[in-house]
Amino acid sequence: MRIVIPTNDNNGYLSKMGAHFGKANFYTIIEVENNEIKDVEVIPNPGHGAGACGNAIANILNLKPDALIVVGIGPNPAMGFNKAGLSVFVDKESISVEESVNKLLNNQLPRVMNQGTCGIKS
Repeated sequence: MRIVIPTNDNNGYLSKMGAHFGKANFYTIIEVENNEIKDVEVIPNPGHGAGACGNAIANILNLKPDALIVVGIGPNPAMGFNKAGLSVFVDKESISVEESVNKLLNNQLPRVMNQGTCGIKS
């Protein structure tokens, strides 16, 4: 499983989660096998550019994730990811990528479909 998490810093699985998927400084990419983190890659977020959230969606989809974990996301990009078949989960409580991935692997994160995260509690 390939999981993408927007992050504020470049500290691998210890990176702090970014508050909004499109504005985070980095994307931390976690490869999981047999419920264990096997590989971690951190890349700079290329930014929204002129396409606003559409470019942010494309940036993440280009990473070929199986899942995306976010702290915050609006309804339009949530709908865009849903249409693309990407599972989006919300985690407003975890500090680090490692903690959030463990919650996902233990089915402790709610899935976002076509709504933003404002009304969702983790």
